[in-house]
Amino acid sequence: MEHVLLILAACVYCIGSVGYFVFLVRNGENVHRAAVGMLVAGAVFHGAAIVLRSTATGHLAVTTLSEALSFFAWLMVVAYVLIQNRLRLRILGSFVAPLAAAFMFGSAILPSHMIPTSPLLKSAWVWLHVSTLFGANALFAVACAAGILYLYQERAIKKKRLGPLYGRLPSLERLDRVNHVCLLIGFPLMTVGLLAGFLYASTVWKSPWNWDPKEIFALITWLIYAVLLHERLAVGWRGRRAAWLAIFGFSAVLITFLGVNLFLKGHHTLFVTQ
Repeated sequence: MEHVLLILAACVYCIGSVGYFVFLVRNGENVHRAAVGMLVAGAVFHGAAIVLRSTATGHLAVTTLSEALSFFAWLMVVAYVLIQNRLRLRILGSFVAPLAAAFMFGSAILPSHMIPTSPLLKSAWVWLHVSTLFGANALFAVACAAGILYLYQERAIKKKRLGPLYGRLPSLERLDRVNHVCLLIGFPLMTVGLLAGFLYASTVWKSPWNWDPKEIFALITWLIYAVLLHERLAVGWRGRRAAWLAIFGFSAVLITFLGVNLFLKGHHTLFVTQ
């Protein structure tokens, strides 16, 4: 049943991606509603599959890279749907839907055997560590999409070549606000997730810091977003600089999440790439 739900979710995400492409071309209200509906339906199927997988393994289903990609895709869709419902930024779905579909495809081609239940994976610290970090990364993905759209629209306005997408794009101020809101929520989540990981590491490996490659890259990513938040709040950064740093920050997230897991060995490798 779990595999059927995952296949349904992937198919619906793909249909949603097509819907958003049509929306970019035609700008139809009904088309957009259908595309959002596909994302919501996909998130429901996807969430049900994750619950079934987690129940079967006895721990949150993020212990292989396949599971982690799937969980990331689901949280990213959920984050977008919530933001869309609040801020009405329709065009962001044209980034989120295909990215979620791509993550689901990547999840399907990676090894997906279950990791046996372990007391290490049942700790509340692990649940807090994983859920907050994945939630932060999902928000940073939305912020990255907003940053890309901001730079595109700003360039079009400066060159006075508005193009066919201009009527579908939110104002620069709204795009910058999305970037800012995602950072305000995502950075504390990331901080809590890292602290939970350090506290748990101190009990399992007798030290909160073990020079694990993922720890190092996660700290670098945290510093990038710390700089962005500081510059926004203390210096007043807005617009282009904030957009570029949001894109740069999410690039660091992808390196930490995918690159480190695939190419470097460490404590986290045991739980993610097997």
